[in-house]
Amino acid sequence: MNIALLIAGGSGARMNQDIPKQFLTVNERPVIVYTMEAFEKHPQIDAIAVVCIKGWEQVLKAYAAQFNITKLKYVIPGGENGQGSIRNGVYELEKHFDKNDIVLIHDAIRPMVSAEIISDCIRVTEEHGNAITVIPCAEAMMQTEDGKVSVGSYPRDRLKRTQTPQAFRIGDICDLHRRALEAGITNSVASCTLMVEMGKQVYFSAGSEKNIKLTTVDDIDIFKALLTTKRSDWLKTNGN
Repeated sequence: MNIALLIAGGSGARMNQDIPKQFLTVNERPVIVYTMEAFEKHPQIDAIAVVCIKGWEQVLKAYAAQFNITKLKYVIPGGENGQGSIRNGVYELEKHFDKNDIVLIHDAIRPMVSAEIISDCIRVTEEHGNAITVIPCAEAMMQTEDGKVSVGSYPRDRLKRTQTPQAFRIGDICDLHRRALEAGITNSVASCTLMVEMGKQVYFSAGSEKNIKLTTVDDIDIFKALLTTKRSDWLKTNGN
């Protein structure tokens, strides 16, 4: 089975809004609904679980009912940070699914994740045991020590920009989190960095520049533009 684990445990302070960014409404839909819908519609996804910020659990369930998100099966409390929230999520899934089932860990604030991205992430995980969604690094990369002046450059063809989903066998990712706690690693930036810190190799699946993470108000503007383009393309395809 393939389970989507959406991480919605953050408050989104950088958005400077009164409500968490995953619950902001864009074109009459909360951001998290767009994200859930992407996995709801994907034929290879069997269930959805959400790690939710405290106090918003019932709001999430109400939105799921309103927008017919039938695959939502588990709402899990958030942790002390990103790593803690993911740990809470995979530990809960371990209680309900086989250790060889696949969990796709995804940022709730990446609402433009496509079916193609999800499919490729599953494919690579089935082949190699894990998959990290990435895109090429197109910009020139400069090195610095003080943030003000360059001390050199780094070849961009040796770099990948990571996105989500990041997928693993449930047994493997739970074991990784247990060993990380034993090693005193409690605040790794992402699942892929935790893997590397624990001496593991990760494999890449195909992402997209459109698979944006909504971190700032500017990102919301980009998201709205992408939604407009998506609707326009749909109307052209359907002859309206």
